Amino acid sequence: MERTLVDALARDLAAADLTGGGVAALVGDAAQAALGRMMAAPARRAALRSPGPRSTLLRALVLGDRVPTAELADALPELGVDGAVALGLVAVEGGTARPLLAVRPTPFRDALGVGEWWIASDLDELSGVSRLRPDHVLGVGGAARTLAALLPPVRCGTALDLGTGCGVIALHLRRLADRVVATDVSERALHLTRLNAALNGVDGIETRLGSLYEPVEGERFDLVASNPPFVIAPRAEGVPAYEYRDGGRTGDALMAAVVQGLGAHLQPGGAARLLGNWEAVGGRDGLARVEEWADASLDVWAIERETLDPAQYAALWLRDGGTLPRDPDHDRLLGAWLDDFEHRGVDAVGMGWLALQSPPAGRCTARFERLPQPIALERAGAHLAEAFAAGEWLAGLDDAALAAEHLHVAPDVTEVRHQRPGASGPTVIELRQGGGLGRTVSVDTALAGLVGACDGELPVGTLVDAIAALLEVDAGILAADLLPRVRELVVTGFLRPVSD
Repeated sequence: MERTLVDALARDLAAADLTGGGVAALVGDAAQAALGRMMAAPARRAALRSPGPRSTLLRALVLGDRVPTAELADALPELGVDGAVALGLVAVEGGTARPLLAVRPTPFRDALGVGEWWIASDLDELSGVSRLRPDHVLGVGGAARTLAALLPPVRCGTALDLGTGCGVIALHLRRLADRVVATDVSERALHLTRLNAALNGVDGIETRLGSLYEPVEGERFDLVASNPPFVIAPRAEGVPAYEYRDGGRTGDALMAAVVQGLGAHLQPGGAARLLGNWEAVGGRDGLARVEEWADASLDVWAIERETLDPAQYAALWLRDGGTLPRDPDHDRLLGAWLDDFEHRGVDAVGMGWLALQSPPAGRCTARFERLPQPIALERAGAHLAEAFAAGEWLAGLDDAALAAEHLHVAPDVTEVRHQRPGASGPTVIELRQGGGLGRTVSVDTALAGLVGACDGELPVGTLVDAIAALLEVDAGILAADLLPRVRELVVTGFLRPVSD
C-alpha cells in the first residue's frame, strides 16, 4: 500500500466533504438516517438529483454503486482512477468503475470525546451484497460501537486489539494507548486496518497475522480489547464459515480460549473488555461456564445482555450472513444449526460483555449477572472502571471500617415510591439509576432511609444507628443487614465515597 495514494484519497474525500455533515447536507437528514438502517434508496435518489464529486463518491464508496469512470475521475482529482484501482477501491470495466470496497464517514463517540473517521471495509447489505464472501471484512456496526464505549477512559502504554477486523477498535485504542498491536487471522483484515490507520493519519498501530494470542506470545499489555469471532456455528459440510465471525471451533470454545488466555497477557493493573457468546448446556447456566473460564487471579464481570434459544440464534446469524427465509438453502442451513445444538445439548446462547482486570492484590470483583434493560453507553466504560475501583476500595474495608466512611448519593440516582390508594405507606420503593448501567433496585424502608440520608455529612454507622432507633430495632442486627447492601450500592454506582 503506497502512502502517497492513501494521502491523496484522504485529500479528495475531504475536498468533496464526504463527511457525516456533508452527506446529510447532500441527501437530507431522513435519507442519512435510512443509511443507518441499511436502506440505500433514499440517499441514492437524493444523490442522483445533485450530481457532483460528493454525489459520485457517495454513490461509489458509500452505496457501492457503479459510476461512470469519467465522473469518478472528476471526484478524485488527486488520486485519480488509476490510484483508486491501485488501492483496490474499484475495478474499471469499460467506461464504468465498479466499487470493490466501501469507504464511509463514520462518526464516533468514546471516553475522550467525539470525532469522525473514514472506514474502509467490504461491501455489504447497504451495497446490495446479500451473500458475503468467506473472508468478508466487516465495517463498523453496533458491536464495534458497543466495545468502543466499554473501553476504560484511562491513558496507558500498550494495548492489544485481538481480532481487529477493519481496525476501528485499534483506532479507538490508539486514542488511549501509546502503542497498539492489532492481530487477525485474515491478511485482508490487516490490510484494511493499515489502510484505515493511514487514511485517518493515525500512527502507532502495528499489525500482526495469527490466531488468538499466537502473534503476541510472551507479551503483556495494559489494555486488551476484543470483538472475537465468537459466533457459535456448526462445523458441518456445506455450512458457510465467515472469518469475521466464525472462529472455527466447536461451540463457545473460542470464547473460552480468549478469556482463559488473558491472565498471561495483562500487565499488573491491566484491563480487558470483550464481547462474546456463551452456551447454556444440559440445563447448566451459561454464566456459570464463563465463571470457570476466568483466571482466578483476575477481577471478572460478565454481563449477559440477551439470551436466545437455538432457533432464534441460528436465524439471527443466517440473516447476518445474507441467508433469508425465502432462500432455497435456508431450511437446510437452519437444520444444520439445530442438529449441532441438539447433539451437544445446548439449551440457549447468552450474548453479552466481559470486563476483566488484573488487580494488584488478587481478585476483588466477581460478578455474573443479566442486565437486559436499555443502557446508555456514553459512560459505560467509565462506569465499569469506577465499579472495579470501588470493589478494590471495599475489599480493604471490614464492616467497622465501612461504617466509619462518609458516602453520598450519585447525582443520577432518583427514588420512586409506589403506594396503593389509601395505604399508610409505600408498598414498593425503587432506586433508579439514570446513568451507569441503568439499574432499578427495590429497597426497603431502612435502606431507602439510609440512602436518602447519605449526603456526606455523617458516617454510615451513625446513620444506621439513627435509623435503628427510629424503627425501634436492634442497631447491630440492622447493620448486619444493611452494610452488605451498602457495599452493593457502592459497587453499582448508587453510592459513592465522599473522597470521589
